[in-house]
Amino acid sequence: MNPPSTQKRFSHPPKNDLLLRAARRLSVERVPVWMMRQAGRSDPAYRALRKRLQLPLEQLFRDVDRAIEISLMPQRIGVDAIIMYQDILTPLTPMGAHFQFAPGPVLTTPIRSRAQVEALRPVQPPSELKFVGEILNGLRQSLAGELPVVGFAGAPLTLAFFMIAGKSPMNAGNGVSNAASLVFQFMREEPRIFHNLLERLTRLTIDYLNYQIAEGAHAVQLFESIADIIDRVCYETFVQPYHEQIFAELNSNSITILFAKECPHLDLMLKAGADVLSVGTCVNLAKAQAQAAGEAAFQGNVDNKTLRDGTADDISAAVNQCLKEGGKIGHILNLSHGLYRDTPFENVKHFVKAAKVYDWDNETAKRT
Repeated sequence: MNPPSTQKRFSHPPKNDLLLRAARRLSVERVPVWMMRQAGRSDPAYRALRKRLQLPLEQLFRDVDRAIEISLMPQRIGVDAIIMYQDILTPLTPMGAHFQFAPGPVLTTPIRSRAQVEALRPVQPPSELKFVGEILNGLRQSLAGELPVVGFAGAPLTLAFFMIAGKSPMNAGNGVSNAASLVFQFMREEPRIFHNLLERLTRLTIDYLNYQIAEGAHAVQLFESIADIIDRVCYETFVQPYHEQIFAELNSNSITILFAKECPHLDLMLKAGADVLSVGTCVNLAKAQAQAAGEAAFQGNVDNKTLRDGTADDISAAVNQCLKEGGKIGHILNLSHGLYRDTPFENVKHFVKAAKVYDWDNETAKRT
């Protein structure tokens, strides 16, 4: 365990440290901007690379050189941080739960019993996930101090949903799938086994994120990607205690970010202990900043559907509104969730451009 210190320490901050300053609620010239799933997805350069390589995703995630190349692609559109190209399911393989992508994630034998949970192995990230450290180190070297590097992990409940469902718990329309109902049933009928699984995943997550920090991540984000399909009681029981444990045990040399997809329970998120809370469209950023009273910074929360379906004017308006609500201090501009695969790349570029031309003196964006 690497206990948290009382002060953040950055021995070699990047030249563009807007994200780090915003996360610590320090003065910034402008609000930093990046996007969840910015590495890959709708980028035509990424699609061309995938077509040329013809590699399964689980293999591509382990290809250090290609993962570095893909991670760096968004640098050309002006983002203020680089997030490593990887998947939240990556650390489950050495645990004994290997997902293949066909094209979505599939676990051959879903976790449905006490024996299966007890058979899951503890993970040693420095040896069993060494390629992740090599990706982070490679990104730091390639960036040569220009931009901060962001690492991440899936939160325990999100990982548990995937492991028990054996695939994504969400259907194509982002609604709850039939597989998710199996997870809720397991949660109700076998709460002790379920907590046992969450405890193992929590230990994995702490060790995995601390490994990423040790290997050079300036910030790490915890993804609770199923927060929008659970109620408050479930959140309090199966999410909150594990979030609090994770953030309490993370090395404080890195900025920590909690993303809970469309979670309205801001009071609980504030108690988790993260430096930054990444919120969805259900949260008004102005009210959130007031409620937090300086205890945390915020990230978000332009609707990712606007980038997929909207015009340039729609995107500019959404960025303007988000920046007005979030303010200039303690705000990192991002999306409500990750980029959709079919988001026009011109819209992705316009989002970043709109963020950078915002006129803080007049609280409006210049024409882009």
